[in-house]
Amino acid sequence: MKINFKTLKDLHEYYAVHNRCGLKKTATQPVYEIVPPSSGILFIGEAPGRNEDLQGRPFVGAAGKFLDELLQSIGYTREEVYVSNVVKYRPPDNREPKDEEKDACRVWLNAELLFVKPRVIVPLGRHALGRFVPGANITASHGQAFDHPTGIPIFAMYHPAAGLYNPNLKEGMKKDFKGLKKFLDTLPKKSKNILRKSEEIENLLKL
Repeated sequence: MKINFKTLKDLHEYYAVHNRCGLKKTATQPVYEIVPPSSGILFIGEAPGRNEDLQGRPFVGAAGKFLDELLQSIGYTREEVYVSNVVKYRPPDNREPKDEEKDACRVWLNAELLFVKPRVIVPLGRHALGRFVPGANITASHGQAFDHPTGIPIFAMYHPAAGLYNPNLKEGMKKDFKGLKKFLDTLPKKSKNILRKSEEIENLLKL
């Protein structure tokens, strides 16, 4: 398996071809970012929506604008963070991604994680949280940190879309982002090198 990519663009172009996700048959294009985050923060959502499908970039719709507001509230801009999704293609009619679709994009997401080497992974919503902390409930877990086998901490958050559907959640989400900022202050300025030994890479890709 090719994993030593020079750029994120190379990585995404490779996996856009070498993946078996059935969603590619109905989506306009894969959705991804190509610039690593200067802050070391990696946000992971559920799946692209209509706007993302058309533009080829994650979180460019209403939920993305709210995410930008939340980031600004703790002194960050979108350009400083990295945003991805559990699946890289829009599900038809914005339905939730199926387990087999998430599994088909699993190695792609893991390769992305290995390349970016984030200081912290922030799952947005239950699908992303379940990917990294199986069995966790987003309602009970948001605003909390969890350990992960890669050594990269997981900090659970509601998906920004949840605040749009239920405005009562917005204040709590702002509080969670303040908690994220405090948590980041406790972490090393640089991420741990999760590419410790060459024989571990394949295992990390399968996590």
